[in-house]
Amino acid sequence: MKDRTADLARSITKTGSKQTYYTARLMVDKDLADDFCRAYAYFRWTDDMVDVPTPVDLYPSKDVSDRSTDECITFIRRQRTLIDRLYENESPGELAPEEEILAGLINHDRGENSGLQSFIRNMFAIIEFDAHRKGRLINDGELMWYSEHLAQSVTDGLLYFIGNGHPHSDTEEQYLAAYAAHITHLLRDMLPDIADGFINIPVEYLEAHGISPQDVDNPSYKAWVRGRVELAREYFREGKRYLDELDVLRTKIVGYWYCARFEDVLDAIENDGYLLRAEYEERPKICTWLKMSWLGFTITVRHIIDMFL
Repeated sequence: MKDRTADLARSITKTGSKQTYYTARLMVDKDLADDFCRAYAYFRWTDDMVDVPTPVDLYPSKDVSDRSTDECITFIRRQRTLIDRLYENESPGELAPEEEILAGLINHDRGENSGLQSFIRNMFAIIEFDAHRKGRLINDGELMWYSEHLAQSVTDGLLYFIGNGHPHSDTEEQYLAAYAAHITHLLRDMLPDIADGFINIPVEYLEAHGISPQDVDNPSYKAWVRGRVELAREYFREGKRYLDELDVLRTKIVGYWYCARFEDVLDAIENDGYLLRAEYEERPKICTWLKMSWLGFTITVRHIIDMFL
């Protein structure tokens, strides 16, 4: 299973995200690179199965048709049961190729209650929540829960796959950078998400100001966006202080890269006067690579200086 799932996972990762693929090749612990790709590939598949109108069929080679909410829930329940059974060392029976990827990933988990298990369970909770919330408004508490689970998943995954085994402190700032990234992610995707049935602004705010999720040009809506941008900026600042304290240079660099990707979006939102766009174009690839290279260089220099202070 190992070689087959590793090859499939690498292929899915390279096709889905070149940045993730080269992060696996260059920054992730060498003995965990395949598992890093397995993690990306499995959750890319589960996310697509919930978001994209395809049948809940474990074998995607069959005919495509619209999928009902009930079918999404059935798919999600199967995946939750599968995760639980795999962590209980039970034989899961016949699996789809993507589920074999998950089985290989969990089989390689290092230790009880590891960062990998936190990554898997929290990321799955996010996807499960999306399956249930589609087409309805969510409240402020749900939105906070959403970002907290995503932040824990991303951060624990980062610390598991890069510098595994190195000690790190558990502080209030540990998850803030990823929390800020998720706030930004939801703002960036607000309009396309609305079109797909996902509403990322709390119902309490909409009702209090008499606006709808589509009223992005309303002053009250823009005021809410501004508040979210300011919160994300604050969390990025505090989260980077935590990253600076980490001992593993590769973890610092990838963490800063992750932040920079979303901080560019915050810049664009501010420049637009907090009026959200339907699409945010990424920088030309050469500009992105130059920026990331320079960021990596400056972090490396600071890391070396800190070692001798």
